[in-house]
Amino acid sequence: MKKTYVLDTNVLLQDPRALFSFKENDVLVPAIVLQELDAKKKHMNEIGRNAREVARLLDQLRSRKPLHQGVPLENGGQLHVELNHRSYEKLKNILPDATNDNRIIALALNVEAEKKKEARDEQVILVSKDALVRIKAEAFGLKAEDFLSDRVIVDDDLYKGYESVHVEPVLLEQFYKNRELPVTSIPCPPLYPGSFVILKNEVKPSMSGLGRVDHEGKVLRPLTHDRESVWGIKPRNVQQKMSFDILLDQTLPLVTLTGRAGTGKTLLSMAAGLLQTEDLNIYKKLLLARPVVPMGKDIGYLPGEKEEKLRPWMQPIYDNLEFLFNANKPEEVANILSGLGSIQVEALTYIRGRSLPGQLIIVDEAQNLTKHEVKTILTRVGENTKIVLMGDPDQIDHPYLDAYNNGLAYVVERFKDQSVSGHVSLAKGERSSLAQLAADLL
Repeated sequence: MKKTYVLDTNVLLQDPRALFSFKENDVLVPAIVLQELDAKKKHMNEIGRNAREVARLLDQLRSRKPLHQGVPLENGGQLHVELNHRSYEKLKNILPDATNDNRIIALALNVEAEKKKEARDEQVILVSKDALVRIKAEAFGLKAEDFLSDRVIVDDDLYKGYESVHVEPVLLEQFYKNRELPVTSIPCPPLYPGSFVILKNEVKPSMSGLGRVDHEGKVLRPLTHDRESVWGIKPRNVQQKMSFDILLDQTLPLVTLTGRAGTGKTLLSMAAGLLQTEDLNIYKKLLLARPVVPMGKDIGYLPGEKEEKLRPWMQPIYDNLEFLFNANKPEEVANILSGLGSIQVEALTYIRGRSLPGQLIIVDEAQNLTKHEVKTILTRVGENTKIVLMGDPDQIDHPYLDAYNNGLAYVVERFKDQSVSGHVSLAKGERSSLAQLAADLL
């Protein structure tokens, strides 16, 4: 059965190329959606960029044929910009406020009624990222779906970076004796290069071994950077040991860390960064960055110079620096940073157009980045530079992102089988017992 998909504005603001994601079916863009896109196009952020990209794509299609008449797409479908079906009769008694969302629902209902009147066997589906729009649409008997083509995780299970396997005692003895183990001898699903394996003795579960698969994906070897502490920070669990191993591995230019609040992502990364920058002089600069995305109500414009404006956004980074430097007052950290000169705290707003060679870049809260933004950041990386992306995919403040389509999850999934990257998902909170309990219960 052929289908007609009516697109909500938020779908196009999330992914402009959603216009081409519905195969041989018809795609209908309501005129009210164009009006909403026009209101967003001047925004100097990802939303504004996507609004302008949609306008460019529609303009290219317009050169073939008038959009209101329907333009054939390469996938076999047709794209229409819908100018008719403005009647609000079907909703006015139940939803008297003719908001843009309600008008889009009304339009979809009118299109469906017209197809039934013409006895055309076509299903009309409203596609929206807004759950309330989908709920209201289905309340009126209209089929509504979320836009899922932008999801990078198909089975709702983000790659963890490690496997835990019960093995025979002889296999564990072989691993300790030979300092390596063929991957083919490990009874577990296929392992990606650079992934970790926790070997547990099936007879005595308290006995275990920890190794990482080599870059070719053939041999499991013990950790090469198994330090007792890094800048005074001792790993408290096996995932933190894994994290230090990939953070200190100079053969991995890309590291991703995920985990709930309090699992130690930021502190571990900064400790490893300070060791390699200040002590080992592997990198000439440590760049600490976060996206400027507020949680809750925005604090508005801030007075002062750039550093003063950024301070509230960068405060979590300064908190960790105070702990690592054992500073008692905030001004002590500022004095230390100005004295060192090799540590820079920056907002990602200013990274476009830069080239960053010979640096260790740590990007916190990367789950608030879109796929386009994270691509922009990774393409800034120069020679001999290592970049660390970390965040909690379940704590997203961006209005058009979720745990399955954000930039951090995108990088984890796309690079999981690449030998240049390493990933660990931290599970156990180490901030405090209260923080761990809150993460579990709330």
